Amino acid sequence: MAKFSVRVSTGEALGAGTWNKIAISIVGTRGETPPLRLDHAGKEFSAGAVEDFQLAFPQDVGAVLLLRVHKAPLLLPVPVGAVARDAWFCRWFQLTPPRGAPLRFPCYQWLEGAGSLALRAGAAKVSWADDHPILRQQRQEELQARQDSYHWKTYSPGWPHCLDEKSVKDLDLNIKYSVMKNSCFYLKVSSAFIELKLKGLLDRKGPWKSLNEMRRMLNFRKTPAAEYVFKHWQEDAFFASQFLNGLNPVLIRRCRHLPENFPVTDDMVAPMLGPGTSLQAELEVRGSGGLPVPGILSGIRTNVVNGKPQFSAAPMTLLFQRPGGGPLLPLAIQLSQTPGPNSPIFLPSDNRWDWLLAKTWVRNAEFSVHEAVTHLLHTHLLPEVFTLATLHQLPHCHPLFKSTGIGIGGFSELIQRNMEQLSYSVLCLPEDIRARAVEDIPNYYYRDDGLQIWGAVESFVSEIINIYYPSDASVHDDNELQAWVWEIFSEGFLGRESSGVPSTLETREALVQYVTMVIFNCSAKHYAVSAGQFDSCVWMPNLPPTMQLPPPTSKGQTRPEGFLATLPPVNATCDIIIALWILSKEPGDQRPLGTYPEEHFMEEAPQQSITAFQSRLAQISKDIRERNQRLSLPYTYLDPPLIENSVSI
Repeated sequence: MAKFSVRVSTGEALGAGTWNKIAISIVGTRGETPPLRLDHAGKEFSAGAVEDFQLAFPQDVGAVLLLRVHKAPLLLPVPVGAVARDAWFCRWFQLTPPRGAPLRFPCYQWLEGAGSLALRAGAAKVSWADDHPILRQQRQEELQARQDSYHWKTYSPGWPHCLDEKSVKDLDLNIKYSVMKNSCFYLKVSSAFIELKLKGLLDRKGPWKSLNEMRRMLNFRKTPAAEYVFKHWQEDAFFASQFLNGLNPVLIRRCRHLPENFPVTDDMVAPMLGPGTSLQAELEVRGSGGLPVPGILSGIRTNVVNGKPQFSAAPMTLLFQRPGGGPLLPLAIQLSQTPGPNSPIFLPSDNRWDWLLAKTWVRNAEFSVHEAVTHLLHTHLLPEVFTLATLHQLPHCHPLFKSTGIGIGGFSELIQRNMEQLSYSVLCLPEDIRARAVEDIPNYYYRDDGLQIWGAVESFVSEIINIYYPSDASVHDDNELQAWVWEIFSEGFLGRESSGVPSTLETREALVQYVTMVIFNCSAKHYAVSAGQFDSCVWMPNLPPTMQLPPPTSKGQTRPEGFLATLPPVNATCDIIIALWILSKEPGDQRPLGTYPEEHFMEEAPQQSITAFQSRLAQISKDIRERNQRLSLPYTYLDPPLIENSVSI
């Protein structure tokens, strides 16, 4: 007879009668006990409570290896048409043997329906550190069960692979949105649609009557940033600043030589640079910012809105900063990649409406590239790959599973084109900053805050890696790790070696960079390119999602009514603003970067690393908020307490 004290921490229960359905058995070096029910005297488990039980098992099974949790089926049949709510969320079990110290078994999972779950004591272990065959078998069985449940599929040729429909339909409660998130999400959606429908805007297919009428959208949901956009959207300095700290702050790059298909001359820019100034000399000495990425939009197929085909442009933009400081300003805009009589270069000295329309076309191109590439591909589709590969290849006890934030959440042609040129360096912020040569552009807060957060994540990851991997050889020998990296390379980057994405990792340094990349893109970068969507777009002329007339082919023709007719119709404006409002707001149950309410790590060393990580993030936040007090438009999109731990919407 072996008597054990059992302590259980309950998170939440859905449905009645959970108390008489939970039993546990102990797996040890000399066998497994029969299951014994947790006798709860007919009471329900209380959410958030810690409760104690005394269990006497008939035999001693030696050193404890696993705790197996068993959940019985419903005692009564579910009535026809009713939904069975028979789930229990357990935080952890603590088992105290007759002799020896207590063992904590982290769970943090839902047990839904009938079944069993094998739990391991809290110490994280890489694959080569498990020396008992029962523990090795448990790792393999856990991964095999996940691989049997979650399957890859090709959503569209050239896209990263994703979770198939059946797997999505059968997601268990541990992967789905929480009840709170779902409730908040659908409440926001319905309230937004009702509000704009009652205002008579949601179903109106015609154009806006005036810019003044569009101000009604600002009353939909007011934010200080959105009001700032409304006041300054026509200003050249604000137009340029959005490439640094706006919705898509990853496109701007230094330009030392103008491309041949962007023939800006000295005479064109003399009003800005001064007479007798050589543009090429200025570029060579100081460099200027360009926006080359929208070249990917050339010849892209456009959408149809209200039965009308829409139009797109692939603009080129030259930005300039005067010697000695001052704001970054736009110098020239060409609305295609092919110069010629039908593709004039627009300048700040042009007619006001010509220049405003040219800038608006650039903003529309940025919207398309942002939503398809920076937002959807980089911070949703790729994180889904990271997540599914983690589920397939890393068991719960793996240190990377415990420390990595997990997030599941014609664009098709844009994504295909970007996938063909997407590189590992684009996903690694320090390398991306160097590749774009934007290290010294002033007032680039996305860069400054992002590098601070990257450094904090990298330091945290390095400490965790060094705890569990004593050498480069130990990285090479971790078969689960190597399978994880290979699956991401093959399923996410389609085995394209030219991407520079690793297919194996051989050193601790490479592993630190890789895991930092995963965490940063699933948390900080996602928030930076997602949280400002509503702020940037609720005043729609600042960031129009679609354009109803083709780009101008000559100068001097634009009038206020033509500018207005080019913008999206009323109902399309409402649809996109509702969507961006929902996508910009965390739907409840937030877990900021660096918070780990689920205590998967039991060891002192990783707990100390988590505490140090949280301290670094707190200092970064303090510095950001002090700086923001001096800014007319605070940059908040990388403030650590606001960043979600993973892609949550």
